[in-house]
Amino acid sequence: MQTLLPEGWAPPIGYSNGIKVPMSGHTLYIAGQVGWNADQVFESEDLVPQFEQALKNVLAVLATGGGAPHHICRMTVYCCDKPEYLAVRKKLGGIWQALMGRHYPAMSMIFVSDLLDHPGKVELEATAVIPAD
Repeated sequence: MQTLLPEGWAPPIGYSNGIKVPMSGHTLYIAGQVGWNADQVFESEDLVPQFEQALKNVLAVLATGGGAPHHICRMTVYCCDKPEYLAVRKKLGGIWQALMGRHYPAMSMIFVSDLLDHPGKVELEATAVIPAD
């Protein structure tokens, strides 16, 4: 098993950004990624930019493990503000298509009262299966 830390990122505390497990290919488990940058700083308190950054963070961990967006087979989204999410859904869809194309893995959307990292509004976790070379 290999713990993944994208180059230039601060080491996480109490979790791994991703775990790569060898098999006939690899299963990659990507820890919940919030909308902060590589220095663990939130550049916005708004849901849309946080969602975009969180998805970019998922894809950075995925790329570090040798994967591409189409390798993601499962994603869970945790969001703190259902009314805001519903109000910006089309914008989030545009971000999704820009970064993921038309690939839609099995997903769950869960609304929660709060996230550990303040002022986080959204957190994404994913599982990817990367075929053997």
